[in-house]
Amino acid sequence: MNSTRRDFLKTTGAAAIGIGLLPAFAGRMSDVFAPAGLARMSPESQGVSSAAISKFINAANASGLQWHGFMLLRHGNVIAEGWWKPFDFQYRHTLYSLSKSFTSTAIGLLVKEGKLKVDEPVISLFPEDLPVEVSDNLKQMKVKHLLTMNTGHGEDTTGKMREGTAPWTKTFLSLPVEHAPGSHFLYNTGATYMLGAIVHKVSGQDVETFLSSRLFKPLGITGYDWEKSPQGLSVAGWGLRITTEDIAKFGQLYLQKGKWNDKTILTESWVNEATSAQTTSNPGDGDWSQGYGYQFWRCKPGFFRGDGAFGQYCIVMPQYDAVLAVNSESWDMQKQMTIAWETLLPAMQASALPESATDQQQLKQDLANLSLPVVKGSVTSALAKKYNGAEIKFGNNEFGVTSMQLKFSDDGCTWTAKTAKGAQVIKTGWEKWATNKESMKYLFSVGNRNPVPSKVAATATWINENTLQLNLRFIEAIHGDKITCVFDGNKVSVSFLNSVSENTKNNTEKRGTLEGTV
Repeated sequence: MNSTRRDFLKTTGAAAIGIGLLPAFAGRMSDVFAPAGLARMSPESQGVSSAAISKFINAANASGLQWHGFMLLRHGNVIAEGWWKPFDFQYRHTLYSLSKSFTSTAIGLLVKEGKLKVDEPVISLFPEDLPVEVSDNLKQMKVKHLLTMNTGHGEDTTGKMREGTAPWTKTFLSLPVEHAPGSHFLYNTGATYMLGAIVHKVSGQDVETFLSSRLFKPLGITGYDWEKSPQGLSVAGWGLRITTEDIAKFGQLYLQKGKWNDKTILTESWVNEATSAQTTSNPGDGDWSQGYGYQFWRCKPGFFRGDGAFGQYCIVMPQYDAVLAVNSESWDMQKQMTIAWETLLPAMQASALPESATDQQQLKQDLANLSLPVVKGSVTSALAKKYNGAEIKFGNNEFGVTSMQLKFSDDGCTWTAKTAKGAQVIKTGWEKWATNKESMKYLFSVGNRNPVPSKVAATATWINENTLQLNLRFIEAIHGDKITCVFDGNKVSVSFLNSVSENTKNNTEKRGTLEGTV
């Protein structure tokens, strides 16, 4: 508990922390007493009106963007939390580049332990991976330049690192460094991989293992995983999966200047250094134009954040003693932040507010009603009886699928796809979300969109008499898939549309259509 929070609680009075207020927000009473968990408090007790949070939720729902979950902390307490069904508090979520802030934290821990300095030359740490000729710019590249995305490269190095067969560190060091390090900001995920490789080089542990005892365990973060490179190292710049609450804890750690339960995990000087503007960033006047720290972005209202593609946020607001954690699949990340700035920031008051039973009940209802939109057509078709349980066979195809079967019931449709290695079964609900209990590695994944095992939630509907549509969400990852089955006599075609291709102009669906016969 930091001093700001402690002083604030003195002013709110014992009634403000009454246990009877808690069910209106989370309904997860066990978390209140979990040693590593975050306490739940009413918004008003922490100086925020429930009505303002309802306004935030309404704006999120009206945004046309896909929100998966959020958690709002004030003075170290959770004052609101919600997940859009089928997402839920218990599921870990892909972080994309929000992972970078965790890798930066690992570097900060090495600095704290006296094992690394940010002004060390990068080439001194990888003598075995250096090219035959080391350029002057490469010689000048320091650990700090990796942290601040000022390596001097003219383009992101990640693509070439992933395409090649050499170790990723060797490829990174072989690429041209066109600009003097420190003179040119370029968002370069390959630089973050090098930070992770430095953690391994210095400590003998990859980032995930290194952080397990130093960060994850003290914060009570469990059940995480991190995608690995071909060399077996955490990819560092993306690929970490944790829960929304874990993101919130991470933000609270930084809000508390590196302290957690009276233990110093990070030094205050590192937190200040890592989250301040170390370099100019992207041009313009948005939230990516406010400067960049050590794998943290500055925000337009004057605070900082870690963020990842499609709207994974850890927003830390020291001026308001608040943290906002968000998971989503968003196509307009600036719009998301603008919604938060416009609805939540004006609502944060310096002292407690009168409790409002009416506003609290409305917020409780708003949180309970959170759900992703469901495609609707019809839950029945005259063709259902003909194809129910029938085996649909396929010739050679890119997925190795030999046959498919659809079984219809009053509750939904069960879809089974068979390969030479076995079968994958996905249950769907008729125009409602059905969550499959077991995590699976989806047979029909496209590129690297869903490379990790995930629970799948799915709906089904007949969009016309001969067309069945299955809508899938990978609720331990991020994206989704739309499967359309068109029935024509004994012929069945199955086409796919992943959520990225569906919602962006520059991503076309790369998977072909399956043509089968009954």
